Amino acid sequence: MKKPIYVLNGPNLNRLGRRQPEIYGHTTLAEVEALCRAAVPEREIVFRQSNREYELIEWIHEAIDEGDGIVINPAGFTFTSVAIMDALKMFEGPIIEFHISNVHKREAIYHKSLISPVVTAVMAGLGARGYATALLAMRDLLSQN
Repeated sequence: MKKPIYVLNGPNLNRLGRRQPEIYGHTTLAEVEALCRAAVPEREIVFRQSNREYELIEWIHEAIDEGDGIVINPAGFTFTSVAIMDALKMFEGPIIEFHISNVHKREAIYHKSLISPVVTAVMAGLGARGYATALLAMRDLLSQN
């Protein structure tokens, strides 16, 4: 039996569609969730968002026990959270770090991810619709196992 793919979203992503649409677009988080589910209808998706670091860590721990793969947009925690990085290091399946914007075209503070060294792949700059691409890539990674 296939385990779910976890799609975890960090701080401020609950404001998608309203927050800096010139950077993040007009797609809401609910629409992102629908895109993810439509991209891989054959897979169970656990889709969550939190502004709290500890909650994201708890969900990563849950994915360690119950998930096949993780797609994570750590948002601001990408550049600050050693704790999230350490939790992801415990996950044995594929992990995709996903960012809506191209963080490398933005201010220098967004250029150094603490998460990238411990994940399978990094995707950035595809906009909110890129979540579907990330889910398709995750499906492909999981089919190789």
